[in-house]
Amino acid sequence: VQLVESGGGMVQSGGSLRLSCAASGSTDDIEKMAWYRQAPGKDRELVATITSDGSLHYEDSVKGRFTISRDRAQNTLYLQMNSLKPEDTATYYCRALVRPSIEALLEVWGQGILVLVSS
Repeated sequence: VQLVESGGGMVQSGGSLRLSCAASGSTDDIEKMAWYRQAPGKDRELVATITSDGSLHYEDSVKGRFTISRDRAQNTLYLQMNSLKPEDTATYYCRALVRPSIEALLEVWGQGILVLVSS
């Protein structure tokens, strides 16, 4: 499985962006997908997850502002980000948990995409 993010950029505080993560390869083996972010000088943190059965989870600071979704037909993961704040500035990463066999569980990451929110 390969992951490629797009949709990042610069936006003013209060604005919106939609990130996309296009998956290719053995996408039927994907069990769970997630968005992470890493701000300068900070550890990478989980933003939101979506499981194969559609269960969602959000980090507290983005609840009510961000929405994670997955289009299986297009093999694409999305993160709709509204009411953006300067503290949302970070490099955002798409991650997939892939099970190619019963015994194996692999973690696949995208290359990351920068989101800059100006005040």
